[in-house]
Amino acid sequence: MDMGNQHPSIIRLQEIQKEVKSIEQQVIGFSGLSDDKNYKKLERILTKQLFEIDSVDTEGKGDIQQARKRAAQETERLLKELEQNANHPHRIEIQNIFKEAQALVKEKIVPFYSGGNCVTDEFEEGLQDIILRLTHVKTGGKISLRKARYHTLTKICAVQEIIEDCMKKQPSLPLSEDAHPSVAKINSVMCEVNKARGTLIALLMGVDSTETCRHLSCVLSGLIADLDALDVCGRTEIRNYRREVVEDINKLLKYLDLEEEADTTYAFDLGQNHSILKIEKVLKRMREIKNELLQPQSPPELYLSSKTELQGLIGQLDEVSLEKNPCIREARRRAVIEVQTLITYVDLKEALEKRKLFACEEHPSHKAVWNVLGNLSEIQGEVLSFDGNRSDKNYIRLEELLTKQLLALDAVDPQGEEKCKAARKQAVKLAQNILSYLDLKSDEWEY
Repeated sequence: MDMGNQHPSIIRLQEIQKEVKSIEQQVIGFSGLSDDKNYKKLERILTKQLFEIDSVDTEGKGDIQQARKRAAQETERLLKELEQNANHPHRIEIQNIFKEAQALVKEKIVPFYSGGNCVTDEFEEGLQDIILRLTHVKTGGKISLRKARYHTLTKICAVQEIIEDCMKKQPSLPLSEDAHPSVAKINSVMCEVNKARGTLIALLMGVDSTETCRHLSCVLSGLIADLDALDVCGRTEIRNYRREVVEDINKLLKYLDLEEEADTTYAFDLGQNHSILKIEKVLKRMREIKNELLQPQSPPELYLSSKTELQGLIGQLDEVSLEKNPCIREARRRAVIEVQTLITYVDLKEALEKRKLFACEEHPSHKAVWNVLGNLSEIQGEVLSFDGNRSDKNYIRLEELLTKQLLALDAVDPQGEEKCKAARKQAVKLAQNILSYLDLKSDEWEY
């Protein structure tokens, strides 16, 4: 349309809408909280545009009034989305878990400031528990939540990695300062690196307001420059010592770029991640095999070929790179459980078929256990087909059926028969595994 023939008010509204559109992706992807600087900046821009829209003179013309209304609605929609992103219950959940991690680090950070490496098992277990809980925070595919979860996990995993690296790998010595004058300087730099390690952890976790990433980066780069300037006179052991300290510094520098790297590479979007795509490919084939096995009157010869292929799929999952990402680790763990559950289903089907072929006299208690196993096989087939959540009636029904089978097993009296005791124990374990699998299928987790 020729802009020259348009009313000036329409042209102004289009300019405002263009400005609003230019920050739409920032709003959609906003992963912070309402007290963040970027939140206030985006809120200020959108509020200003609303005032601009409101100031456009419609001159009482219907088409301009409608255009102004549409522009206002679009701006208000983005303002509302910004507010929802910052105050989403799962975003608050992520922040609360992060606060727990902050408290844990703040309590245990002192040894790192003093250059020590005294980290308790309680600290390591606490950090691992926090990471596990973060991987289970539901994002519903929402970009802002996926970014928030990824950024938080990245920081905490970085702290975990720094600590583990510090615990298991120290520079080869400090060498004796009598060996060469340069050694004293390297030893001094190593002490500064140990202090920087503690500062970095505090920065990543937001528990040190006196230091900045920029300043720490300058400090670490300066230490590398000091080491590069040293004359080691061709002494191999001193050169290796210096190289190890430089490598330690470079590792610390790498962690300072975590936030920027996550945004520029879209690393939070695991839907396009190579490892996740490989897991999804395995799961797709597993579902195809499952559908064949769950068909009525599926031939027994199908069991052997299916089991062989399923075991191959387990091998493929073992080769998946975790990329130090707990969400990928969790996705692989779940995929392994999916495949193993189907293998268990096939094993039980085969065992039940063989039992039909070789019917013989057996202890009543042993027969009772086999009856329960037959019931579990039928229920497991239904659980494998289940595709719902924990509020579904079918979930409740399946849970009740499995509980009844556990009660039936509890009522079996082995009468001192060791074989029966072992069979009952295995049946109880199977029923509990099916219950756990039902829970896993219905918890609505996503990467």
